[in-house]
Amino acid sequence: MKVLVIGNGAREHALCRSLSLDPDVTALHCAPGNAGIAEVAQLHPVDALDGAAVSALATELGAELVVVGPEAPLVAGVADAVRAVGIPVFGPSGEAAQLEGSKAFAKDVMAAAGVPTARSYVCTEAAETATALDAFGAPYVVKDDGLAAGKGVVVTDDVEEAKAHAAGCDRVVIEEFLDGPEVSLFAITDGVTVVPLQPAQDFKRALDGDEGPNTGGMGAYSPLPWADPKLVEEVLQTVLQPTVDEMRRRGTPFSGLLYAGLAITGRGVRVIEFNARFGDPETQVVLARLRTPLAGVLLAAANGTLADLEPLRWHDDAAVTVVVASHNYPAAPRTGDPITGLDAVAERDAPHAYVLHAGTARKGDDVVSAGGRVLSVTATGKDLTAARERAYAALGRIDLDGSQHRTDIAAKAAAESATAH
Repeated sequence: MKVLVIGNGAREHALCRSLSLDPDVTALHCAPGNAGIAEVAQLHPVDALDGAAVSALATELGAELVVVGPEAPLVAGVADAVRAVGIPVFGPSGEAAQLEGSKAFAKDVMAAAGVPTARSYVCTEAAETATALDAFGAPYVVKDDGLAAGKGVVVTDDVEEAKAHAAGCDRVVIEEFLDGPEVSLFAITDGVTVVPLQPAQDFKRALDGDEGPNTGGMGAYSPLPWADPKLVEEVLQTVLQPTVDEMRRRGTPFSGLLYAGLAITGRGVRVIEFNARFGDPETQVVLARLRTPLAGVLLAAANGTLADLEPLRWHDDAAVTVVVASHNYPAAPRTGDPITGLDAVAERDAPHAYVLHAGTARKGDDVVSAGGRVLSVTATGKDLTAARERAYAALGRIDLDGSQHRTDIAAKAAAESATAH
């Protein structure tokens, strides 16, 4: 099978790595890709938001499956353009991708499907915003209605900061604050059948102890030893399947990856948000644990044949990923700094630990930083403690001037799991 992956982040590197290990994949291409993806896939320059250019490339390559990684191309309808030329696509239509593209749309779908979520108001005027913030009280949760690359949410006790964020957006969704731990649960769907993956937890705050500003994610781990064993089945029945059924009822069937960001509150599971694609950095740990070859699963979702698949198989190992971010991320990240030590990780830590590239580029013979989140150092082990040790040992071999990372990814869960055993 010839596969083309669209995107250039750590999520796409994780996808390409898994696909490169699949014996059914005969040729692997990525557009535009990055310095790390180039080691496992042939790269092609393309504007990922240009549906005509992507579909032309897929046709030229004879691609038998196109996987659209990021949210912006999905919302822009790139998957529709590829489907129109008769090539199977993993990823929802532009209309269905509004589940991520508009928080207000997602709330409307959840209300119709009876999916448990936070109470909310949609606001476009300052007066509406002030009323909604007053109604819920602190902590204030203000979400940009549109795509914001994981940075459109402010959670704060400062009402003026909440109002300022709202004022910078055309339309916002203001929600009640949901207490309790957060869980990310991915599901692959063909629009009818829904196949959940293993849950993960990510870390949004920039600094140790969940301090500092919100980011796109500084690390993740899976499995979740503290989670109820029935959690996945409960979320499938109360969140994922009802949402997919409601989207089909509306005439906009959702196929691809449906990501539910969940809060495990004192009143039960509540949906924080939906995404229409694999999440970053959770993809890195979830795919590290997937034993079933990936390409056939994605193709079945694209072709509407998920119901015919055998149940997914998983490694018992735990996985941890730690994000290395550039100097001054997330405010104004510095780019162009050389990255060294990548070869040392490949030589000394593989296959149990490896580096997935996000914001990187080639500059002559050097790999340099080219974004805010630069690398994801991912490792597996017999438990979370072993996976953490491997991830941080590998990270210690990498040098990027001024870089930052959290030192506590999965620490609490690993400690609790060790104590329980």
